[in-house]
Amino acid sequence: MNVIVVGCGRVGSQLATLLSVEGHNVVVIDKEPEAFKRLGSSFNGVTIKGVGFDAEILEEAGIGSCDAFAAVTNLDNTNLMAAEVARKIFNVPHVVARLYNPLRERTYIQLDLDYVCGTTLVAETLLDKIHAGHEHHIASLGDVEIISFKANPKMDGRSVKDLEIKGQFRVAAIARGDSMHVPDADTIVRAGDIVLAAIKEEYFHQVSEYMEGR
Repeated sequence: MNVIVVGCGRVGSQLATLLSVEGHNVVVIDKEPEAFKRLGSSFNGVTIKGVGFDAEILEEAGIGSCDAFAAVTNLDNTNLMAAEVARKIFNVPHVVARLYNPLRERTYIQLDLDYVCGTTLVAETLLDKIHAGHEHHIASLGDVEIISFKANPKMDGRSVKDLEIKGQFRVAAIARGDSMHVPDADTIVRAGDIVLAAIKEEYFHQVSEYMEGR
């Protein structure tokens, strides 16, 4: 997998090193060359000095063949701009952004950006999301995560009671078009619905088959 990481602070350097150790092709972008010293000795990727939303810098980083893009600086505006450029201009299939200030969460949600909140941010969480795909993390406590995702055709026509796993996966709300409602057991899910749900970590892969883009 070809991955670009924007920001080589504590989190970005850990994430880049973890990905590199796994054998992925990693390019790290940071405007401060000194930041690259944080990369672990096992990092064997590429470093580029520059701004993570500059098109020329991104092209130099190989964004044309990029599979995943993580914007993890400590500035929300930088992460937001970099993520939007990667997704909308270069059509990177999987973009994750760091949300440093929880007060800006609504902006990320409105822009349909996959994100991890800075209050609970660890490199391993971002790594999991890069591997995971297109669901959106909202919150987590212990081994339970709150996520939202777009239902794919495998979910179409199935009732909530057929989809839920007692004590492991629970649908809390469904959005369709401009409306959202709390479903009952007999509510039918349609492809394209946005599903808000709680899930235990160990059941994520079982449920992921219903997520668009998986």
